[in-house]
Amino acid sequence: MAERLTRKKRAEEVIRLLHEAFPDACCSLDTDLPERLAIRGILSAQCTDKRVNITASELFGRYPDMEQIDNAPAGDISEVIKPCGLTASKTAAVKDFAHRYQTVWNGRVPDDPDLLMECKGIGRKIANLIIGEIYGIPAIVVDTHCKRVMFRIGLTDNIDPDKVLTDLNKVIPDSEKIAIGHLAVELGRSYCTSRNPDCASCPLSGICRRKIL
Repeated sequence: MAERLTRKKRAEEVIRLLHEAFPDACCSLDTDLPERLAIRGILSAQCTDKRVNITASELFGRYPDMEQIDNAPAGDISEVIKPCGLTASKTAAVKDFAHRYQTVWNGRVPDDPDLLMECKGIGRKIANLIIGEIYGIPAIVVDTHCKRVMFRIGLTDNIDPDKVLTDLNKVIPDSEKIAIGHLAVELGRSYCTSRNPDCASCPLSGICRRKIL
């Protein structure tokens, strides 16, 4: 089956199978307020979503809004977010976001990914997460799970995130672009792990290119 499918047809089947396997797939970062989701996105670099949610809860407990984060000493922010790692760069990014939110963006998270990426610590992945989750704008989040599983499945021949995004945008319909990132994460965590993937039990075993490589 995997040999006979074009990439676009494979994408359609992948989407169908993933929805069947993970009907409740959703963003694993807490999404209470747009600006808080953005901060969580910044903290998520090289850190688990579970740890981010715990740490962000403490951060917002101390500093409930962006004005307070903007005015807080950088050292105090660092102490709170230290469990997420990359403390210096993430502190600078959190402070930069809060300042832009207050002074440049007039208290509204932009729906333009290019504007978002002007902020420290926000690249294409987090920008797409923000515009997708907050504004429902079709945008694919290519994280480490997504690029791995999409390469193995055969929807891309690349592992560079930007190239993976370009390939996926060609075959994933707009109506599925937000969901596909969440579905890929579920697949990557449950079956298609980085090491020792459980191919025998994987719901995509019959379509995955990995089986014919």
